[in-house]
Amino acid sequence: MLQHTVQTPYMVGEAHFYSAELESGLALFDTGPPTPQGLARLLESIDLRQLKYLFITHGHVDHNGLANFVAENSSAEIYIARKDAIKFRHHGERMTRMAALLIQYGLGDDFVRRFRESIERHKAFPVVPKRCRIVEESPELDSLGVTWLACPGHTQSDLVYLVGECAVTGDILLRNIFQAPLLDVDLETFEGRFRNYDAYCASLLKLAGLRGRRIMPGHRQYMEGVDKAVLYYVTTLLERAGQLRPFNRLPLNEVIERIFQGRLTDPFFVYLKASEIVFMRDFLENPVLLKDSLERIGLFDALGGLYATVAG
Repeated sequence: MLQHTVQTPYMVGEAHFYSAELESGLALFDTGPPTPQGLARLLESIDLRQLKYLFITHGHVDHNGLANFVAENSSAEIYIARKDAIKFRHHGERMTRMAALLIQYGLGDDFVRRFRESIERHKAFPVVPKRCRIVEESPELDSLGVTWLACPGHTQSDLVYLVGECAVTGDILLRNIFQAPLLDVDLETFEGRFRNYDAYCASLLKLAGLRGRRIMPGHRQYMEGVDKAVLYYVTTLLERAGQLRPFNRLPLNEVIERIFQGRLTDPFFVYLKASEIVFMRDFLENPVLLKDSLERIGLFDALGGLYATVAG
């Protein structure tokens, strides 16, 4: 499997997509961003005339941004997660529900308006490819030598693709990055919010099963192992949750103001921080859920002291 790297205009910096020769043809995993540089990198890396398959790890623009270009300029079969298909096809309803969710958390009508404008400016949500198949409804993948795991937490749709010894993990496992667990509407019901924290704790059990595989991350070139990535993420979660504990009963907008004191102004970045705070409040409400998952994968002892300090 080959790694291809492209610079993005987003704060995450470089992104990676991957290619591999399956027995049945050339496969691409993610595409990079829909920028001139992203398109140039894709075209110099991949012969679209030979491309048979495109697999998307999750529907964020730095990973999925050129899926429509691939659909229009190749005969490749394109596979996306079921939750991404729902999200893209019901974008209007989702944004309406998101607005209600943000207002419920005290962020206000003016913030919601500016958030929508920021979403358009950042082009954060790509559209559904003109043609695609749903990974969860595609049993033929086994015959291609591609298996998958649903590991939600960062988003509702996070997938890991397994090809031989390699695991393409998107944004689920990253080196020294705390990928924001995004506040979103529950795409199963469109009622209430998706419980990222609960999902992440369940996904930890699956991520532990990737030990020994060659991890192909969406950013930061390489991984130093599953355990190091999980320990970094959970350590960051615990440290930030400890900082939030004194403000736990305050409305979200007041917490953000107290922590950042007006330094955080772009609504999209405020949304990212709000997402983190909701995730950490869920942890503070039910820390045992995380403890149980960490114990089951053999990592709790490395974090027990910090956990006890924060969770009590």
